Amino acid sequence: MFQAQRQSPYRPPSRPQRPARAVSRPSSHPAPRSRSAGPSGAATADVLRTIADSRTPVFVTVRAGGRRRYGYWQPYDSRTNKGGCYVALPTAVCDELYSAGRLSLGEPLEDPTKTTYRVLTTHTPTEPARIAPTPVRLPTAPARAVARPQAQRLAA
Repeated sequence: MFQAQRQSPYRPPSRPQRPARAVSRPSSHPAPRSRSAGPSGAATADVLRTIADSRTPVFVTVRAGGRRRYGYWQPYDSRTNKGGCYVALPTAVCDELYSAGRLSLGEPLEDPTKTTYRVLTTHTPTEPARIAPTPVRLPTAPARAVARPQAQRLAA
């Protein structure tokens, strides 16, 4: 008699919106971080992990006005029902990594309004540990030949 309304698996189910309520924050909790503060170590590690993964090509798009946007395509995952969209990386973290020399840009792809570069991690080779060489002792007198018995000479 009644038909159940079926939603597409590509959209999350709609939920009724609740009115926002005021939340008082206890004084023992720190204030939220401002955007001007430097990026955290966890955010930097996450960005480097994403860029270093060869399965997720990361690109930076530089608009004509100079605005930059770092991002990658996240494929759809049917197990978690997520993905199938572009994901933006934090620009402040990526700019800091680029200025520190941890990221490099590939060949540019230019359009009239934007330029797109592939973002790669730089591989800074670490110096091998130096082992102090041991001095070689040279004999003061040359070594002399030792005569071998006839039986050893024939066996060799």
